Amino acid sequence: MLSNDVDQDADVFAALLLTAKGRIVAPLRVWRRSADDFLLLTEPELGDVVRSTLVRARFAAKCQIDSEEHTSTIVFGVAEGLPGELPGTIELLDGDLDATLDDEELERARIETLVPAWGKELDDSILPAEAGLDRTHISFTKGCYPGQEPIARLHYRGHANRQLRVLEVDAARQGDEVRFGEKVVGRVTSVVDGLALAYVRTEVPDAAEVDVAGQTARSRPRAS
Repeated sequence: MLSNDVDQDADVFAALLLTAKGRIVAPLRVWRRSADDFLLLTEPELGDVVRSTLVRARFAAKCQIDSEEHTSTIVFGVAEGLPGELPGTIELLDGDLDATLDDEELERARIETLVPAWGKELDDSILPAEAGLDRTHISFTKGCYPGQEPIARLHYRGHANRQLRVLEVDAARQGDEVRFGEKVVGRVTSVVDGLALAYVRTEVPDAAEVDVAGQTARSRPRAS
């Protein structure tokens, strides 16, 4: 059912639950707690969706699916826990730590490292390749899963028409159009002071100057 290989060596890895058309049902982080015990971590509002989707597809005699609730704390630095979704972080489940970063600082770190968030960059209209998740959440060698055919077809025969970029911009709002010349080439999905994340057409050059709501913004070069 998942887009990534559960038999890989890593005990913690990213995956997706997809529709048959390759659209995102839920992003997941999978923790193999033992040989036959997997914890699927997702957003709180998606827990019931993930469980009901898996229950409909399970072989009852071979798989038990239960719900669990956990709190997650992101640690920048050294700690005992799971590898974090943000580069260089550790994720503690049900840890009792005081916050040292405010919400805007954490959001800035997420935007700068191009980590997409559910409800902002990710929803059921997004293709994984548009958000860069084909590089981290998908195995192209494992067996069948829902959405595999369109995902593989895009990977081997085509390319996404847009992708996430970091924009340097003084002020922007979620939903603002991004223009390159006279053409609308994207939309803003997340903002903090001085920075934004946006889906931008792939033909827009690296480090190009674009217009966001009448302001000049610069697209940061894409990682190779």
